[in-house]
Amino acid sequence: MGKPLIVADRCKPSAPRGATPPPGLRISQFLARCGLGARRVCEDLVRAGRVTLNGAVCTNLATRVVPEHDAVCLDGRPLAAQAKLYLALHKPPGYTCSAQDAHAGHLVGELLPPGRPRLFTVGRLDRDSEGLILLTNDGDFAQRLAHPSHGVEKTYRIDVQGHVTPAGLRRMTEGIRDDGETLRVNAARVAEALPGGAVLEVRLGEGRKREIRRLCRACGWTVHRLIRLAVGPVTLGALAPGQWRSLTGAELEALGRR
Repeated sequence: MGKPLIVADRCKPSAPRGATPPPGLRISQFLARCGLGARRVCEDLVRAGRVTLNGAVCTNLATRVVPEHDAVCLDGRPLAAQAKLYLALHKPPGYTCSAQDAHAGHLVGELLPPGRPRLFTVGRLDRDSEGLILLTNDGDFAQRLAHPSHGVEKTYRIDVQGHVTPAGLRRMTEGIRDDGETLRVNAARVAEALPGGAVLEVRLGEGRKREIRRLCRACGWTVHRLIRLAVGPVTLGALAPGQWRSLTGAELEALGRR
């Protein structure tokens, strides 16, 4: 079935400062509310000509949608805004934080009930790490929360082998260059001394790929276990591996959702 030849260009300009904003949502915002991903992903869908508005291809990102009156389709499939879900999951080791990965043994989505809306993770934990992961179908929320400017701190507990010194902890907070990047944590302390190693508690702001593991390696420590305990005000608590729960209203408010 071919794409419609008509291209929609129903662009409503932004309202002047202080004026009533135009009705509806920007097209990418509507797509995000349908659970198709973060805003940038949805913008790419529009640019690619895969979205139609009332039967016409829409490529103008400034186009606005009134969900109660407009028919929006992706690749010919009708879309509808979904109820927003915000979940906390205890990811066990061995699970990959991707919606699809042909090389992954297990995906975090397998831990959630079938028939759920499409959810994606807010940030990631590598396959070997475990602990708290947030999942949502609210693309705007996920993008905002994952951005470094939002300042959401994450707390980790790390079991390491090696001689942990105050100088090594200072290196983690002052920053270490690795593979062209400067890696650092906001805070690091010894939570428990162990024979031949220690349990560290680390608070991290902007997370780079495998950042904590790379920092520990640079300090001469071997990571045996890495578990995320908290994302901002949301804590792992008594959530068992593989279990999930909905975020509370207070947690969402603290994260800036309400």
